[in-house]
Amino acid sequence: MFWWSLAASAAAVAVLLVLTLAVALRVGRHSVIDVAWGLGFALVALVSYLLSEGDPLRRLLALALTVIWGVRLAVHIGRRNVGEGEDPRYERMLARAPGSRTWYAVRVVYLIQGASLLFVSLPVQVAMLGTEPPGPVAWAGTVVWLVGFVFEAVGDQQLARFRADPGSRGKVLDTGLWRYTRHPNYFGDACVWWGLFLIAADQWPGVLTVLSPVLMTYFLVAKTGKPLLESQLSRSRPGYADYVRRTSGFFPLPPKAPRRNVG
Repeated sequence: MFWWSLAASAAAVAVLLVLTLAVALRVGRHSVIDVAWGLGFALVALVSYLLSEGDPLRRLLALALTVIWGVRLAVHIGRRNVGEGEDPRYERMLARAPGSRTWYAVRVVYLIQGASLLFVSLPVQVAMLGTEPPGPVAWAGTVVWLVGFVFEAVGDQQLARFRADPGSRGKVLDTGLWRYTRHPNYFGDACVWWGLFLIAADQWPGVLTVLSPVLMTYFLVAKTGKPLLESQLSRSRPGYADYVRRTSGFFPLPPKAPRRNVG
């Protein structure tokens, strides 16, 4: 059943990415794939739910948490990117294309994101196959998911409000959740996937999917998330270096005391 579910999920993701590519070519922005990222996880959860025969409550829990997270993320990114041009990250990447930018984008953006999506979503797919009702580990995972969802949603809302304020231009957001971590949305994203892993790990086969949240956390902390964003902000925001000095890079911690001037 797992292999049938995985194959069906892969087919569904492939269709989604083909449609996303068509939209990207029409609007001239490959960054629309960022919207498809969250929708892809929701789609995999739905396909796995329909094809699985595990415990009804466990299946429903995994479906609901994944769809809520994925749809919220897609809507947020979609709203944020309305009227925007190509994301600088994709522009720099596609500038290295040896030939057709479209086929280069298919290879280095769409195929890689599709494979990553399927791998990261393995805990959700495996959780659907569990035959026992959710136990203590699964409910602990639900709490971890909730903490992550709140951090990500509230952090995104605070950042959106900050960006919409003309008086914030050129400044650094260091209030709210952003006072305790430079990336509350990335921290929340990681917690969401560790929570979903715990729901799967409540039964033995789910433990084997531990590399999925590890990979997601790696992306956020060391690859496509934190490093790229901080590199850009360090060049464009004069006060960002001081913000980095006093604020935790990932895990929420009390900010460090301001540096004293010795005269």
